[in-house]
Amino acid sequence: MWNTSLSRLQTIIGLTTGLLTIAGAVYSGVQYLRPVPSLGEVVAIVHDAKSGVPVPDATIEILTPQNALVTTLTSKEPGRARGSLKEGQYRLRVSHPRFGAEVRQIQVVAGQTAEVRVRLAQRAGGSSPLGEAERTINEGVSAVKRLFQ
Repeated sequence: MWNTSLSRLQTIIGLTTGLLTIAGAVYSGVQYLRPVPSLGEVVAIVHDAKSGVPVPDATIEILTPQNALVTTLTSKEPGRARGSLKEGQYRLRVSHPRFGAEVRQIQVVAGQTAEVRVRLAQRAGGSSPLGEAERTINEGVSAVKRLFQ
């Protein structure tokens, strides 16, 4: 009688151990075969350099190291924009019509977030094409004035 119940107990323990071993192997296999994330996230935080106030509607251009445009983001939340990118090196060009443009180098790592803080300085005319043309004309006029003085 004792041998029968001991044999039954050994069978139950053996089956339980076998099932746990199989479940552990399946779980490990699933974890091993899970695809590795290929995208990382970039978060650009844009503030006014003078006041520290977030800059809404800033344009964030993400470029390759060879200056090919990858994507363009706009700060939706006050002074904050985010986007997903493939892992790699990028250039971030941040501009706004009332401010001068700033460029940063960033490294995006798959599965991680690259946070970039940019402080834009106000410039006469801003960084728009019209503002840049105005600055160029003003510099030319100043040079001519210096010539005649």
